[in-house]
Amino acid sequence: MMKLTNQQRVITEKQVGLADGHVLPLLSFSIFEPLPWVRHCFTTRAGGVSTGIYESLNLSFTRGDDPEAVMENYRRVAEAMGTDSAHIVTSDQTHTVNVRRVDASDAGKGIVCARDYTDVDGLVTDQPGLLLATFYADCVPLYFVDPVHHAIGLSHSGWRGTKNRMGEVTVQKMQECFGTKPQELLCAIGPSICQSCYEVSEDVADEFRQTFAHHVDEILIPKEHKKYQLDLWRANAIVLEDAGVLPEHIATTNICTCCNPKLLFSHRASCGKRGNLGAFLMIADS
Repeated sequence: MMKLTNQQRVITEKQVGLADGHVLPLLSFSIFEPLPWVRHCFTTRAGGVSTGIYESLNLSFTRGDDPEAVMENYRRVAEAMGTDSAHIVTSDQTHTVNVRRVDASDAGKGIVCARDYTDVDGLVTDQPGLLLATFYADCVPLYFVDPVHHAIGLSHSGWRGTKNRMGEVTVQKMQECFGTKPQELLCAIGPSICQSCYEVSEDVADEFRQTFAHHVDEILIPKEHKKYQLDLWRANAIVLEDAGVLPEHIATTNICTCCNPKLLFSHRASCGKRGNLGAFLMIADS
């Protein structure tokens, strides 16, 4: 496994033993550990059965990998989370800020049965036993836990989602559905591309200047030839803070997918030849 450099130990490593003797390395956030009813993880490339450019824990059915290998990878993650693949419900990511409330009727969608929805980049629920799943290879995973109303959310936020304030949209959806109070939420910003690795063009920088007018110096570093280094981690933290989440309730990773291409899938590092990582979040059955 990688050597983590986060001095605050925001993320910890776990080696989860499976019934067949295999070990699945997973990353987890310390901020959620005191909550016994919350199960969560962020996957690495290790511990699966896929081969070639997908080695080894690829979670994408749509990038050319053997579907049976992908299904086995999901089985392993589900077992590590204390459930099975039939209880996973997946997003249908198209860089929107659409957030869907899911319940028991959605169990297995995207894994063992077809999704009957499209263009969904965020999922929220208060139903125990549903394992929410979203997917990454540089974009930002956002985790939401409401410890008062026992509700959770999981959202995918690339540059478009960040610019369109996906974190705030998810908070608002949880307010609407569960009565969530932003100041009571615990949130995590997961492994994704860091500012040093994420170069964007002038047009993207302009969009962020408009959306984050009072925070430009915090998120954009100008480079030569009208290029900029964009800090998606800080931008998403700003979005969450603006939505009412307390800064001390936001755990931000310092693990970059692009800096660790042997251990985490990265679209930029691999020039698109890669599989998908997964973020998973679940309310455990009582």
